[in-house]
Amino acid sequence: MEVLRPQLVRIGGRIYRKNPIQEQTYQHEEEDEDFYQGFVECAEEPCDAYEVVQTQQGFRCTVKAPSLLYKHIVGKRGDTRKKLEVETKTSISIPKPGQEGEIVITGQHRSGVISARTRIDVLLLTFRRKQPFTHFLAFFLNEVEVQERFLKFQEEVLEKCSMDHGVDSTIFQNPKKLHLTIGMLVLLSEQEIQQTCEMLQQCKEDFIDDISGGKPLEVEMAGIEYMNDDPGMVDVLYAKVHMKDGSNRLQELVDRVLERFQASGLIVKEWNSVKLHATVMNTLFRKDPNAEGRYNLYTADGKYIFKERESFDGRNILKLFENFYFGTLKLNSIHISQRFTVDSFGNYASCGQIDFS
Repeated sequence: MEVLRPQLVRIGGRIYRKNPIQEQTYQHEEEDEDFYQGFVECAEEPCDAYEVVQTQQGFRCTVKAPSLLYKHIVGKRGDTRKKLEVETKTSISIPKPGQEGEIVITGQHRSGVISARTRIDVLLLTFRRKQPFTHFLAFFLNEVEVQERFLKFQEEVLEKCSMDHGVDSTIFQNPKKLHLTIGMLVLLSEQEIQQTCEMLQQCKEDFIDDISGGKPLEVEMAGIEYMNDDPGMVDVLYAKVHMKDGSNRLQELVDRVLERFQASGLIVKEWNSVKLHATVMNTLFRKDPNAEGRYNLYTADGKYIFKERESFDGRNILKLFENFYFGTLKLNSIHISQRFTVDSFGNYASCGQIDFS
């Protein structure tokens, strides 16, 4: 990170600079829970983004956060909380581990309470980004016709290209799990799942009904493409998805959903637009059939993940199956799908959904 161009963090409608610090990790030692930024700098005028209540003792502000993240505010031996309290001249009350509730900040000065709230928000955001993805917004693409055509694609690829480096049956997607991802989510409590359901319903009322006309979107799944820039060393091969009528309605719909969820903070902003695709081959499946196409680079404990992959030579596949037709689908629902969990039909388990018609 460049010192003159630090990372910007958006919290409560305001933008803060996140100052770089040098972190050291020692072998056989857990990651430092006292991760404490040399923090953010707020504009000189008072911050009005937070609800701060005046009490007889001073001022009070509450923070909603899943219990899984409390330990990052407490720190080892409580050092992070103590440091926050000393520097902001506040008292910070945190629910016990495993108990859902609110973090309560109290202090005699409003500015100190706001400062503590801002720093806590940055800590929560930092460690939330290190949590593995738990859910994702998606369209299911597993209609019977498409599954049958996918199996035909797999059969023909193995028949004609199995001698190509890295091509074998283990790297094909499970046809029951074919889907189009809109965005990845980290949902750490039932309340956050409910919040996601409510936001998706609000999207339906605000713009999805207008774009879809209250009817399923008829799309075609046809043609293949690869993610990286070397067709001789491919890790992900996908089928392209587009509106059958040639319109841009599907792209507009998913981009607006993505934008809404990014603005809420439920989806971390990585791209401005959704890449419409359905993964059909992925080298992550080679060693783990239950692996998924996207993953964070951290475990729940904040440890870095490295997944070794053996790429495959996709040149012949791309040449022979460039325009392969997988079928027509009617997209009528957006699902909140739970990773690593399947339903009775072998598809990703859905925690909630909205229907177009």
